[in-house]
Amino acid sequence: MTQQNHTLPRRTALLLAGAALLLGSGMALAQKKYDTGASDTEIKLGMAMPYSGPVSSYGIVGKVNEAYFKMINDKGGINGRKVTLISYDDQYTPPRTTEVVRKLVEQDEVLAVYGNLGSASNAAIMRYMNAKKVPHLLLGVGADRFNDPKNNPWTTPYMPSYEGEGSLYAKNILKTMPGAKIAVLYQNDDFGKDLLKGLKKGLGDKAGSMIVGEASFEIADPTVDSQIIKLQASGADVFVNFATARFAAQAIRKVYDIGWRPKQQYLTYVSAYVKMTLEPAGLDKSNGIMAMAFFKDATQPRWAEDPATKEFLAFMKKYAPDQDVTNAAGVYGYGVAQAMEQVLRAAGDNLTRENVLKQATSLKAVSTGMLLPGVALNTSSTDYWPFSTLQLVRFNGKEFEPMGQSIAVK
Repeated sequence: MTQQNHTLPRRTALLLAGAALLLGSGMALAQKKYDTGASDTEIKLGMAMPYSGPVSSYGIVGKVNEAYFKMINDKGGINGRKVTLISYDDQYTPPRTTEVVRKLVEQDEVLAVYGNLGSASNAAIMRYMNAKKVPHLLLGVGADRFNDPKNNPWTTPYMPSYEGEGSLYAKNILKTMPGAKIAVLYQNDDFGKDLLKGLKKGLGDKAGSMIVGEASFEIADPTVDSQIIKLQASGADVFVNFATARFAAQAIRKVYDIGWRPKQQYLTYVSAYVKMTLEPAGLDKSNGIMAMAFFKDATQPRWAEDPATKEFLAFMKKYAPDQDVTNAAGVYGYGVAQAMEQVLRAAGDNLTRENVLKQATSLKAVSTGMLLPGVALNTSSTDYWPFSTLQLVRFNGKEFEPMGQSIAVK
């Protein structure tokens, strides 16, 4: 009897332990949560990118992202899951963007769409993405409308604020040339208008007297030659160039060729690329141009011994050998891919769209290797802007060199 009394509790204990183990295992399995586009083996992402059209030089961003996730998959994926990136050409036109993004969401059934370029193109799909509650993340935009957690919570930017950037140029002009006469070329969309708004805001009550010329252009225009001639006639001695790479290059070249010699030129970070902008314009015609930057140009001599730059160049050689490593937009694309990887890893086994959004909007001091010193990713549920600092740089005829420390974007 005594032996039985000891045996029964022991058996009961073993049964209870087994049940607890099974229950624990079940709970662990239950903690894995998936929405459309995610499973035990795969995470499916979508991207629209201008592989053709007027800004096709930015298509390298998509190609680098495809290569990056191939590398990640070769290393075992993210939390054991393969990442499938489906990317379509949207030609940088809103109707085409709408078409391919609907396909990504409704036919390809991706978990999230990320990295798309362009204010107009992303604006065209923002209402749709938010109505569908599909993450629309890390976008190549800096217009204020894309930092609106209250009305468009599923949409987040990756670029710094255009308005904030414009304000920084104003502050530099006021500090170095308080009597300047300013002429502004700007793209007639959110991108150009927000930059101009920031410039005027930064100049304050002096904007009306200091800005003596403004000229806008459409992305479909063949050239900006007539705009530059108009701006020269304004008598301005400072030229502010708020244009994407192709038009920015045209403007720099035309300014020089017609004999206009502004005391200073400013170029938005969107176009502050030696390969895409300054080489087509002419390096000799670009000397002294100032811009803002937030990531490294891998081909600049100053980064030759930088470990992160060496890692990037090795990645490009192995996984994207057909892409132009001198095109710094590839570095930008690499940063977008690293940020998306960070979001997915942080999401763990809870791969719901809601949790992916939560991780994208709670990045804390994330410093991916190719960001400039003093620049890091920080987001919150009430402020989606990822970068709070930028670096003022000046082109010295060969590369952009930093001017002082990084500057807070207010």
